[in-house]
Amino acid sequence: MTGLRKGFAGPEPLRDDDAATTRPPGQRTRQDLANGTGMAELHESIASLLASRGQWRQAYHHLRSALDLMSTADTPRVPEQLRHEVNRLRREHAEAREQSLRDSLTASYNRRYLDERLSDLLTEHAGTDDGLAVALVDLDWFKQVNDTYGHLLGDRVLQRVVDLLQEALPTGAFCARYGGEEFVLVLPSIEPTTAVRVCETARSRVERFPWPQMAPGLRVTISVGVAHEHTTADSTPVSAEQQLISADALLYAAKQAGRNAVAYRTGTEVRLAGIAAGRRAAVARRVAGY
Repeated sequence: MTGLRKGFAGPEPLRDDDAATTRPPGQRTRQDLANGTGMAELHESIASLLASRGQWRQAYHHLRSALDLMSTADTPRVPEQLRHEVNRLRREHAEAREQSLRDSLTASYNRRYLDERLSDLLTEHAGTDDGLAVALVDLDWFKQVNDTYGHLLGDRVLQRVVDLLQEALPTGAFCARYGGEEFVLVLPSIEPTTAVRVCETARSRVERFPWPQMAPGLRVTISVGVAHEHTTADSTPVSAEQQLISADALLYAAKQAGRNAVAYRTGTEVRLAGIAAGRRAAVARRVAGY
């Protein structure tokens, strides 16, 4: 049967009871559109096209839309292939994001992540009872390691030091490469004494590592400056740059005191932790006003 509209013959409007009849491939009934399967297939087709062009982010969003449409009540079960495709794209997106925030040599976080995350943490801790510590770590005499043993072994040393720094870090803490042979440990929600203890343990772990097994005569130590901030509701929040500057000043104190030491501040007094504590008188005058 045909219908007339403005003098032209055309197909009769689709009825819901026509769903059982045979339809050409790609044709959808009102019921298909109503329950979302037609739109889901459209999203899936668009996603396939975008993926073939390497536009993974857009493809991922279309696949998510298809999955949402097909996961509603009283609709057919979502095909496992579609689930796998969505999960695959989600993993690839997460991996790409993670790689963009990692240092390619040491696999620690990079400066970009440090700047973003430290700023967020300082905002989160502002006006709370939680303290935040930032430790700036520098390998002692690292240029001599490169000059004596070569840059390839120097790279291996950096990788091993990062492993040692990251060992047994508190929950929420992380290590980031600041530049060259300098690294930053960010220790959120921590007390000053605990932060100093974590850094002193890391310093000792690096010193005690059997470096001669890597190369005869090799010895590696680190110096650390630990800056701890504890703001209150009435105090002005400290910026990420200010805390890194404070940590850098304390790192300088550790270097001036003979290296292989952890320097921290108690009030206006600069002290050294652990076995280096006896040297503190020599450094207190150097950076007390920094």
